[in-house]
Amino acid sequence: MSTVKKAAVRQGFKTGEHVVYPSHGVGQITAIEEQEVAGFKLELFVVSFSKDKMTLRVPTAKAASVGLRKLADAEAVAKALTTLTGRARVKRTMWSRRAQEYEAKINSGDLVAIAEVVRDLYRSEAQPEQSYSERQLYEAALDRMVREIAVVDDVTEIEALKKIEGQLAKSPRRAGKAEAAEADADLEGDNDDLQEEAA
Repeated sequence: MSTVKKAAVRQGFKTGEHVVYPSHGVGQITAIEEQEVAGFKLELFVVSFSKDKMTLRVPTAKAASVGLRKLADAEAVAKALTTLTGRARVKRTMWSRRAQEYEAKINSGDLVAIAEVVRDLYRSEAQPEQSYSERQLYEAALDRMVREIAVVDDVTEIEALKKIEGQLAKSPRRAGKAEAAEADADLEGDNDDLQEEAA
């Protein structure tokens, strides 16, 4: 049996507010409910993810520990967009380990960490194809970023995507032929990197 409270504020969050849940991205608090579980009264945020057609109930007392947060502010969005223009940092470790790191960043709910994944996995048309798993992680990170920027900037997801793509186009590795030569140089340096890692 649950009772729904209207327009309440708990833990600094209120109904109607957009929030970010680390492993699901942007959602909206649609209600604050009280439920009785095993004789205990439990207060829950009802968080709706309309795009995923999903609803989550988060105990209000655990909001901070599960990483529920308010939307990024303009400064955090600007920092995330600037991150996209940086040089991709791709570690020379096995893909499975890198994939785990990328996934952890995506599920951290941190907009700048998510932007790092988008930057590192982005491929322009001039670059080689991505593997299926790289593409999956890239699209997951991009989707998270698009949704949050769209809500923060009060624009459509298409406009948010254009803004992100505009920033990616400014990054240093979109140089076409120059980047192919750079990739060759990187390969030659690989052995040195591996020896350093082993040391």
